[in-house]
Amino acid sequence: MTATIALVDDDRNILTSVSIALQAEGFLTRVYSDGETALKALLENPADLAVFDIKMPRMDGLELLRRLREKSALPVIFLTSKDDELDEALGLAMGADDYIAKPFSQRLLIARIRAILRRTDAARSSDEGAEEGQPQPIERGRLAMDPARHRVTWGGEPVTLTVTEFMILETLAQRPGIVKTRNQLMDAAYQDDIYVDDRTIDSHIKRVRRKFRAVDPEFDAIETLYGAGYRFSED
Repeated sequence: MTATIALVDDDRNILTSVSIALQAEGFLTRVYSDGETALKALLENPADLAVFDIKMPRMDGLELLRRLREKSALPVIFLTSKDDELDEALGLAMGADDYIAKPFSQRLLIARIRAILRRTDAARSSDEGAEEGQPQPIERGRLAMDPARHRVTWGGEPVTLTVTEFMILETLAQRPGIVKTRNQLMDAAYQDDIYVDDRTIDSHIKRVRRKFRAVDPEFDAIETLYGAGYRFSED
């Protein structure tokens, strides 16, 4: 099935050029020039993935994402200004799956879109039971992960993770006690040959910890090994 990509940006030139590029790659596109219109449309008729600019009038991308996340887990990529590190961190903390700094390569954006859609498709499964070839559930101490259904619990309490967060945690939990470098986590979460810097992985880890600590304030199962990477401890 052809994926539908929603583009939200107050810059008409970006909307037009990105829409044309995506359509040339076989995607369907919907374009919105402000956040309020986009929010109403996406809740009534969801897309498969959305690309939000952060700085927009009426409703900026951060507020759009916050309100969308109240009712939807739609994968979202943020477009940010090159120096807006705070906005990037806030966007990731609020549940964006990725961000790309302007000016950006359309080839890079398309690669990121394809990567997230593949991970989203891999995470979807019916509730009829595990099928042959599907990844098996993981249990590590209080952590339980079901990759086939994209479900995570901690001590029986559900924890909602984005696809990218899930992939990173799954990589750590598969081999508890083993240190995973940032490069290894990048490879797990971003399987295309695209550049993602260390700050992106660190932001995802911080967000995962924050979500688990909302369930259990004493959560400390993801350990930082400074200069080495991260590891999962089930003790």
